[in-house]
Amino acid sequence: MSVSSSVAPGSWPALVLNADYRPLSYYPLSLWSWQDTIKAVFLDRVTVVSTYDKAIHSPSFEMRLPSVVSLKTYVKPSRNPAFTRFNVFLRDKFRCQYCGSPDDLTFDHLIPRSKGGQTTWGNVLTACSPCNLHKGSKTLRESGMQLMHEPFAPSVQDLHANGRMFPPNYLHGSWMDYLYWDTELEP
Repeated sequence: MSVSSSVAPGSWPALVLNADYRPLSYYPLSLWSWQDTIKAVFLDRVTVVSTYDKAIHSPSFEMRLPSVVSLKTYVKPSRNPAFTRFNVFLRDKFRCQYCGSPDDLTFDHLIPRSKGGQTTWGNVLTACSPCNLHKGSKTLRESGMQLMHEPFAPSVQDLHANGRMFPPNYLHGSWMDYLYWDTELEP
């Protein structure tokens, strides 16, 4: 079953928690479609923690759609985040690392691939299309551009901290008790 974070309020996704009642991932938020969630319930892989007011029906069966489920088997979280376009953007806070623009983002190789640059955390950064086009296959020095922040391999904690600045566009009320509960409470 896949995890998705781009959902509409009326699509009835379920927040998926690990067996310790923490989300499998925050960024993107671990969500399953209602269809995948129902399948997991029937396969006895999850415990239903909370439900929506919406129900599904068959001629002989009715079930409220789960809004929060917990896996019955603990999944060990990864220590190192995956090297993905989304995680590069998240590390760089969805800003061009040359001019700071949040628009028309792509990624750039600090040392161009044509000059032996690798596609790694330490060489790839977020860039807007105009800056990426301006830099082209030149080195930073050759382009005359300056970096806002050097690229680095982030930890899961780095991505979680940055991700809190960009909450999903939809959070159901039943999810709130399970999100961000490891942050400091305000007095």
